[in-house]
Amino acid sequence: MSYTIGKVKQKTTSFFYNYHKGVLWDTEVLNQIIISIERIYSIHYFEYMSDFSFAGESHDFWEFIYVDKGEVGVTAGKTSVVLKKGEILFHQPNEFHNVQAVGGIAPNLIVASFSCKSPAMEFFKRKALNIDENIHYLLADIIIEARKLFDCRLDDPYLQNMPLKSDAPAGSEQLIRLFLENMLIHLIRKYQSPLVLGKSALKTEPFKATKNKGDIEIFNRVNAYLENHINEHISIEQICRDNLVGRSQLQKIFKEQCDLGIIEYFSTLKINASKELIRTRHMNFTQIAEQLGYTSIHYFSRQFKRITGMTPSEYASSVKAVADGSFEEK
Repeated sequence: MSYTIGKVKQKTTSFFYNYHKGVLWDTEVLNQIIISIERIYSIHYFEYMSDFSFAGESHDFWEFIYVDKGEVGVTAGKTSVVLKKGEILFHQPNEFHNVQAVGGIAPNLIVASFSCKSPAMEFFKRKALNIDENIHYLLADIIIEARKLFDCRLDDPYLQNMPLKSDAPAGSEQLIRLFLENMLIHLIRKYQSPLVLGKSALKTEPFKATKNKGDIEIFNRVNAYLENHINEHISIEQICRDNLVGRSQLQKIFKEQCDLGIIEYFSTLKINASKELIRTRHMNFTQIAEQLGYTSIHYFSRQFKRITGMTPSEYASSVKAVADGSFEEK
C-alpha cells in the first residue's frame, strides 16, 4: 500500500503502522509529513474532584487527554495506564476510553477532540508522551483561544455540542487548529530517533521566551521559590532578596512571561492551590485559608472571588456539579 505526500510517492505506510513494533521512519519521508486538522469538536479544561470517574465513550475522531495537575487512571481499548502531571495520551477513532481520578489527588485535565485523517497520526496510536515547555505554552494558547471561541463553559464533560460565540475574534478557530497542528508536529519531532535519522536530538526553545536566556532562568528559579513558599505570606522585597534579583527586573520578567506582576502571579498560585484543596475535600475553607497563609477567611474569600469570579462555596459546588454530571444551563 502506498500514498503520496506532496510530489513524492513513497511506500511508507508500513513505517507508520509498525512504529510500535520498532520500525522507524525514513528521514526523507518524515520531512514530507503534513498534519492537517479538519475540524475541532471540543476543547475542555476540567478541574475534577479527587473521586471523579467517567464511565467512558468511543467516537469516530481523535481525542487527547493531558494531565495538568495530579494523576488519573485511563483506559484506552484493552489497556489501562496511569497518567501523571505533564503526560499526554491520544485516543484513536472508535477506541473506547474512560478516565478516573486516582491517588486521592484532585486532577486538572485538558481534553480535546478533533478530526485529522493525515497518515502521520498513526504515530500517536496508543502513545503516552511527556510534554516539554513548547507544548505547555501551545496548550495554554489553545485554551485561551477556546475561551474566546466557544459560547459555553469549558468544564462541562457532558456537553455534546460547543456553540460558537457570535462575536468571537477573527481567526480563533483557525488559530486553534494551527496551535494543535504545531503541537502534533513538535511531538513527532521530539520523539523521532536521532540515531536512525542520523541527526542529533532536536533542541527546543520555550515557545514564549523572553529575549534574554538569563531572564528565563530567573523566571524558573523564582517560580520554584514561590511554589515552595506557597503557604507563606511573602513580600516582593523578600522575593528579590532571597533570589538576588532587582525589583524592576523581576517585575519586567514576569510581565513578559505571564502578563502579571510578581505579587499578582503569587496570588494566582495561591488561589490555584486553594482550588485543588477545595476539590480534595479534606479541609474546610477556614483551614484552607490558614494552610495557605491568609490572615483571615474573609480576606481569602475576597481574593478568591477577585481572581476566579466565584466565592469558594460557589466554586466548590460548580466543580461538584461537573463531577456529578449535573451542570445547570448557563
